[in-house]
Amino acid sequence: MPASAKAPSPLVMWLTGRAAWVQSLKPVRVFLHYSRLRGPILASGLAFQGLFAVFAALWVAFSIAGLVISGNVAAQNAIVTALNNFIPGLIDTGDGSGAIKVRTLLSAGVFGWTGAIALVGLLYSALGWLGSARDAVRTMFELPSPAANFAVLKARDLAIGAGLGVVLLVSAVLSVAGTTATGFLLGLAGVESKTVIATVVSRIVTLGVMFVLDTLVLAALYRLLAAIRVPRARLLAGALLGAIGLGLLKTLGSALLGGATNNPLIASFAVLAGLLLFFNLACQVILITASWIATGLEDAGIEIDPRVAAQRLANARELVAAHEPESESEPGSPKGLRAALSKWRARVRVAARRRRRSSPVSTRR
Repeated sequence: MPASAKAPSPLVMWLTGRAAWVQSLKPVRVFLHYSRLRGPILASGLAFQGLFAVFAALWVAFSIAGLVISGNVAAQNAIVTALNNFIPGLIDTGDGSGAIKVRTLLSAGVFGWTGAIALVGLLYSALGWLGSARDAVRTMFELPSPAANFAVLKARDLAIGAGLGVVLLVSAVLSVAGTTATGFLLGLAGVESKTVIATVVSRIVTLGVMFVLDTLVLAALYRLLAAIRVPRARLLAGALLGAIGLGLLKTLGSALLGGATNNPLIASFAVLAGLLLFFNLACQVILITASWIATGLEDAGIEIDPRVAAQRLANARELVAAHEPESESEPGSPKGLRAALSKWRARVRVAARRRRRSSPVSTRR
């Protein structure tokens, strides 16, 4: 070592070790993975597309269901409550805090030429959002586009979109049923419906229903829409984690909308800005959850795409053939393939452990 070179001080070594330990934590590696694959940019694009898709879907839905709910106040309240539970601040119930007034939606009436135009816009925007969501989720897993016919993909997207609409209707029904059952049980216990206890219990029931539905929607998004064969236990754990994030976001949705409303620079379109912010955060939760699942799969050395696994196996075979004699086993034989795959997986695990232990700060002089 040259005489002029100095050994790192104990403080530098300690800070280097702490930095390496922080970057070895899974949440940190998940966010680094998410940022490296342009997650924030993908989420922003999804939010922009999703906002227009929701507006078109609302007009089409109320145009079709106009005759059924126009005279049914209970059904109207149930649908509006479900929509505001899923997307806080979407419907204005009279306090001026929503983006769309209830009477405007109810004026859609019977399905007509405006509904037909909205239907075309819905198909275009919704299918575009679902396609973009599929590509964004697969990007978090570092997977190529699915090898399927374009028409088949769009038909599957259309079926999934219809399923999401059914989930919203089920949510409205369950919300009404849960609120009614809660009020009935509290009434039997002698608790009035307008007390703080009744309000808190009713809110907990509503959040519980939304949590279950969000978990199912996220699992369907990763498994059916993105067509990623994630092991069931890891898929469920990731969907539960994402549902918690979406639940917290919905709970704080009114605060987000209020913060946008209080900004004088965007007062003229504050509600729309608040909705766009909510959509952006919701899409980021979806993609961060996908990044969490993908990071866990990488740590475990689990391959989920046959094409990617085949390519990596071919690379492993070339690496093994370049560094080991062919006398151990023929590269093209089943035994050779199994040996190459086993050695490649071992190299993946060793590389992952080294990345977690290695310092992000260079100590070279």
